[in-house]
Amino acid sequence: MKLATYKDGSRDGQLVVVSKDLSTAHYATGIAHTLQQALDDWNFIAPQLEDLYSTLNQGKARHAFAFDSALCMAPLPRAHQWVQGNAYASHHALTRGTDADKDLTLQWGSSAAFLGATDAVVLPGDAPRADFAAGWAAITGDVAQGVATGDAIDGVRLLALVNAWLVPEAPQIGAPWVAFSPVAVTPDELGEAWSRGRVHLTLQTRWNDRKVGLCDAAVGMTHHMGALIAAVAAQRPVRAGTVVGTGPVSNPAADSGANRWPKGYHSVAEKRAMEMAMDGAISTEWVAPGERVAVEARGADGQSVWGTLEQGLPPLPEPQ
Repeated sequence: MKLATYKDGSRDGQLVVVSKDLSTAHYATGIAHTLQQALDDWNFIAPQLEDLYSTLNQGKARHAFAFDSALCMAPLPRAHQWVQGNAYASHHALTRGTDADKDLTLQWGSSAAFLGATDAVVLPGDAPRADFAAGWAAITGDVAQGVATGDAIDGVRLLALVNAWLVPEAPQIGAPWVAFSPVAVTPDELGEAWSRGRVHLTLQTRWNDRKVGLCDAAVGMTHHMGALIAAVAAQRPVRAGTVVGTGPVSNPAADSGANRWPKGYHSVAEKRAMEMAMDGAISTEWVAPGERVAVEARGADGQSVWGTLEQGLPPLPEPQ
């Protein structure tokens, strides 16, 4: 099933069930008001949401309405914790100049307020430029401390696309804003595209309407989602409503020729590292005010799975 959270003036929004083709939606009122409520009692609430999802897809939901991603908050607007791992070793090998990041590392960030798919990105201070980091994430249920890697995958409740916005001139502040796709989907919604903790779909990233990334999210994923969740749960239990991200999706270089990275990139830092490796100089600038970035993935049927996560930096104010 597909779930979203509509803006209603509150911090946690209102849970809605969204049809498979993202055309219609239905409030989950009477089942669960928020996604966190559903996650806290998943075994009882999820089957009821699935029944509503089935009714909605059959066109029989009495109070269905047209789905509008512009009204969406992040599917889980605030979380118990937000953790990002270095799931794709090729990204870290490029951007940090080492293969040492084949070892799994984790980075905790703020989870107090995530951005919705179309929310404005307002960078802190006077930072005029930004980088994006397009990947995907799992929203978990409760996971026991010390869980085995293979069992940790069972803790995945929902999957979503993620774009973490960074300030390259101030790396110490991490990612001040993390944005999510309009909807989150249960793993079974992906069918065979969800296997062994990996999403076997092509992540598409556009920068100012120009395609810059078309990477297979499963290729080159050194640490699958089960490994990431198990690492988070190594020292303490993981509570339902934890969000675990992969970092930027990255495919390894194909060969040593002129077209080493035919599938592109999902962060500007990686593109700049590619240029340095190939040409010995950087030609790509960071994302500037007024520019936009869109992230999406389509299934085998050609339909968008999560909807489009599209945001931009606000333009600089006109001089007085």
